[in-house]
Amino acid sequence: MIRLIVQIPCFNEAETIAATIADIPREIAGVDSVEVLVIDDGSSDGTIEAARAAGADHVIANGINKGLATTFQRGLEEALRLGADVIVNTDGDNQYCGADIAALAAPIIAGEADIVVGDRQTQSIAHFSPLKKLLQKHGSRLVSRLAAADIADAVSGFRAFSRNAAMGVTVRSTFSYTTETLIQAGRKRLTIKSVPIRTNEVERPSRLFRSIPHFLVRTGKTMVRSYAMYEPLKIFLALGGVLMVLGAIPVVRFLVYFFAGDGGGKIQSLLMGGVLILMGVICAMFALIADLIAYNRQLLEMTLEKVRRLEYDGETRSAYAPQRRSESDEPHGAAAMLANLAKRVARR
Repeated sequence: MIRLIVQIPCFNEAETIAATIADIPREIAGVDSVEVLVIDDGSSDGTIEAARAAGADHVIANGINKGLATTFQRGLEEALRLGADVIVNTDGDNQYCGADIAALAAPIIAGEADIVVGDRQTQSIAHFSPLKKLLQKHGSRLVSRLAAADIADAVSGFRAFSRNAAMGVTVRSTFSYTTETLIQAGRKRLTIKSVPIRTNEVERPSRLFRSIPHFLVRTGKTMVRSYAMYEPLKIFLALGGVLMVLGAIPVVRFLVYFFAGDGGGKIQSLLMGGVLILMGVICAMFALIADLIAYNRQLLEMTLEKVRRLEYDGETRSAYAPQRRSESDEPHGAAAMLANLAKRVARR
């Protein structure tokens, strides 16, 4: 039985949540049940009541506003707890066409992908400005390189996760989950696929960011942090190499003048070059430390994923279930001798 849960992170979406839920198909080929999970992020406009009245199967609330990334992560964990095999994330402003949920879920159901991202095909959207189209195009290319995957629309919030992929997602950004989850998935060698989807025009401004520069700064920080978590050796070795090359230039300049008999007045070049080379060596050493920390983080992520599987898949109960003792469970060697001795003492 395949269970699909559509999660909708919401913040003050009372006016659009009903239309969003109504647009979600309740019957999808290859899926036995479709349920709607609404995660309210401290709304003050009656979003919770509107979601329940619209037919949401599950509604949970943060109580206070914690941000989109935290709300998204909580939705994934709740969907896993509810037993979802496929989790689809969509926005509460009815930006995405609900009928395309089937297209998002199809590659996962067929076993062809772990994560499927909806491609809004922004180049053909009339209400997108030329600047927004340009940023989306080059931003998606950059995320694709960082994630080592081909992603057409990296900031699209309309995406589907297999249960296995959702188990490994850990969002730590306080801004958005879109780029961080893709970089994580790409570095974990999960299969990411893009499918074209349709959108509805949304007139109200975004509640996630104040302006395009604000969005670029916050997203850029998230991307650098996410990539650095998995490839710190490359980043800091490259930085150290650049510093050492820059430091070598004034040092060579000093040596040229020194051997020409005129090095007395060029001591500043030697000092500046030495400082830069020293900084480069420090970066190289830090690269090794950061790589060890990154490796430790990966071990922690593996542990967290195993804990989630125990918690959400019910393995904890089976692990503690009474089992019939077999012959292989009988003590052997020294253990057998001690057990027999204990039995004799008990008889006496």
